[in-house]
Amino acid sequence: MDGNKNASSGRTGLWRNARLATLREDMGPLGIIEKGAVATRGDRIVYVGAEKDLPQNLAQADEATDCEGRWVTPALIDCHTHIVHGGNRAREFQLRLEGATYEEIARAGGGIASTVKATNALSVEELVEAALPRLDTLLGEGTATVEVKSGYGLNIEAELKMLRAARRLQELRPVRIVTSYLAAHATPPEYKGRNGDYIDDVVLPGLKAAHAEGLVDAVDGFCEGIAFSPSDIGRVFDAAKALGLPVKLHAEQLSDLGGAKLAASYGALSADHLEYLDAEGAAAMAKAGTVAVLLPGAFYTLREKQLPPVRALRDAGTRIAIATDCNPGTSPLTSLLLTMNMSATLFRLTVDECLAGVTREAARALGVLDETGTIEVGKSADLAIWNIDEPAELIYRIGFNPLHQRIFGGERIGQ
Repeated sequence: MDGNKNASSGRTGLWRNARLATLREDMGPLGIIEKGAVATRGDRIVYVGAEKDLPQNLAQADEATDCEGRWVTPALIDCHTHIVHGGNRAREFQLRLEGATYEEIARAGGGIASTVKATNALSVEELVEAALPRLDTLLGEGTATVEVKSGYGLNIEAELKMLRAARRLQELRPVRIVTSYLAAHATPPEYKGRNGDYIDDVVLPGLKAAHAEGLVDAVDGFCEGIAFSPSDIGRVFDAAKALGLPVKLHAEQLSDLGGAKLAASYGALSADHLEYLDAEGAAAMAKAGTVAVLLPGAFYTLREKQLPPVRALRDAGTRIAIATDCNPGTSPLTSLLLTMNMSATLFRLTVDECLAGVTREAARALGVLDETGTIEVGKSADLAIWNIDEPAELIYRIGFNPLHQRIFGGERIGQ
């Protein structure tokens, strides 16, 4: 497990006297190493293994840390968020509690339309300012990689504005931002009943403009009766593939339209939500290597009854990730620790599945597993050090943050 290939030049770091959950698949469920050490050079990991086997040249690091027996995991990854947006929907939340229906709220200008209006009203700088508190909360729990979607602009310039704001976040904070172009999220009122025209006029030319500006890492869509059909999404995915961009999909959240199978047929990185996924869809995803991203925050907020088919996913061998789905309407959640607890409590995922779901499998769902998500030689030194007695504590506790320190690219962040 030692070596120094692919290491960057630069200062050396050492974290010793640690209990490591490396998440390496060839070492058991969590890849545990007791009395372990991690050595870095620059931003790369150059050694992971037992401290007693640490090469002498790495033991003399420029900066060494005694972890005092603490647990060290890969830094966490939130692989599905909408953290760049304007406004909030707290008033609508209150109205629903007082008995208002979704239809009544929508007729009064609420719902996604209110978020689109609020988002369009903000500049890039104002969108960044609004997103930073949400991002900082995630980072404060040991997160180092965050996916950010567009999708609340619904016109070309506003979609570009959201993506520019997302890119700006990683200039202001020590974080890796992965962007997804989600113009096929909803149809604006002026295109009601004309999804095809909206795709022609906004989604496809907007995608080309965003790609030309270097703003897009992947292309997403919402395949649902209230959004876009499989044939609509197919057109968007064809355009993405022509540009060499990977795809992912919101699928089977409210009904089974075969979105997950469609995503799998394009070799999608992930299909997300999946409450109404059938066994055939799970098998198609497993065969294609498409990760199932489960989103308990939306399930909880919407008080849904249809559980995602976890057993079918396991039986098919489909990889499972979990994420906050942080958004103003259906999942105002900014905690991956709570997401893990909700995934275990609501969906009955195991401790191992939950921890893998916010590290290794989340990285796989974003196409960055060669860079992060496990503690392995050659990868970015993205680590989280925890004040816990065992990994299960990260999933078991509710509303408690045991983070001791976050490391991003070999740099110690805080404390």
